[in-house]
Amino acid sequence: MRLLPVFLFFLIFAQTAGAQVLVVELKDTITSASDDIISEALEAARLGDAQALVITLDTPGGGLEETKSIIQHIEGSPVPVIGYVYPKGATAWSAGTLILLGTDIAAMTPNTIIGSAQPVEVTSEGLKPVTEEKIINAVVALAEDKARQHGRNTTAAKEFITKNLNLNAEQAKEAKVVEFVSPDIEELLAKVDGMTVKGRVLNTSGAAYTFYTPSLRLLLLDLFSNPILASLLLLVGIYSLVFGLTSPGYGAEIFGVISISLGLIGLGFSVNIAALFLIGLGMALLLFELHISTFGLIGVAGIICIVLGSVLLVPIGYPGLYSPEFQTTMLISLLAPAIVLGIFLAFAIYKMMEIRRKKPAIGELVGDTAETIDEITPGGTGYVRYQGEYWMAKSEERIEPKTKVVITGKEGPVLVVRRLEES
Repeated sequence: MRLLPVFLFFLIFAQTAGAQVLVVELKDTITSASDDIISEALEAARLGDAQALVITLDTPGGGLEETKSIIQHIEGSPVPVIGYVYPKGATAWSAGTLILLGTDIAAMTPNTIIGSAQPVEVTSEGLKPVTEEKIINAVVALAEDKARQHGRNTTAAKEFITKNLNLNAEQAKEAKVVEFVSPDIEELLAKVDGMTVKGRVLNTSGAAYTFYTPSLRLLLLDLFSNPILASLLLLVGIYSLVFGLTSPGYGAEIFGVISISLGLIGLGFSVNIAALFLIGLGMALLLFELHISTFGLIGVAGIICIVLGSVLLVPIGYPGLYSPEFQTTMLISLLAPAIVLGIFLAFAIYKMMEIRRKKPAIGELVGDTAETIDEITPGGTGYVRYQGEYWMAKSEERIEPKTKVVITGKEGPVLVVRRLEES
């Protein structure tokens, strides 16, 4: 175990060795994984004695807490940080704009856009801009402070939030929100050459640069923190648990637990308790429905609870994710799979109950073979699988699970079986 830190040091050093500038991509939604990636990249740049770290931005926004943490990492690092909206056509809206304001040097590629930083929240009526002064003033103060700290336009920084101001690269430079407009990284490094940042004189003209690759742990965390994938993992896990509990023996319940765990990891473990209650209630109602003769109101109520709980199952800090596009994507990704899987589950349970209502003639059962699902002991009962159906069974002898048995009779809904003798 003592060799692990040494190994990680040489791994990071090997990645940055020979490169005077390190480049890390910050794209898609800003999540907790994004925070860790920036922190790790800054440490790699420090260990590699890089001239600067370039953060390329192409994001619709993300979490406010994660954004503040990223800005703190940038301020606390001795490595000069260049924020760069890149490539052509990229956008750095909301959280991306705040991060750009918090970098030591801000730059944009032509035909890129920043702005639209007003927080929004999700209500029963859909997306709603946050107008509460306490929240707005806090975000405005953060934006103005970062702009003032780096000699940028504080008025524009405020209007990004209060008026959802949007600026392209040329407008941002003219408004003194960014320092440079550059078509590529090479030209940008030539333009910043000779600047003094954090007590360092940058020597970046013609400097070699390399793109930083996050560790496997962060790549997985970044993958699972995708809001669409995380919500799908939760939904698939929930329905897998339902199937696993109603149809034991296939391992669906194990897959469900793993899927739910990965989904919760992706959401940062901050979930709505009321949503969990609704989902748990829905699962309980569906399980109860399996013990009655028809699929009716109880089953429908269970599915409705699961759908509502799934929609509500989002991080408690969700209003802090202030990109309207991201909010819409989250709602669609939660609601659509919940409805589709709910309909599928209703159909599956209906077919299962239809099969269970069949009453085969006793003559068609006696002499046929089945396979035990549970252990059957004398005086006790357990489940057996007969022609794809699950039956309660009893025996005068002890029979282990997954054992072939012969049906010798039927007492009400319970089969009488004995171990199949090998010929």
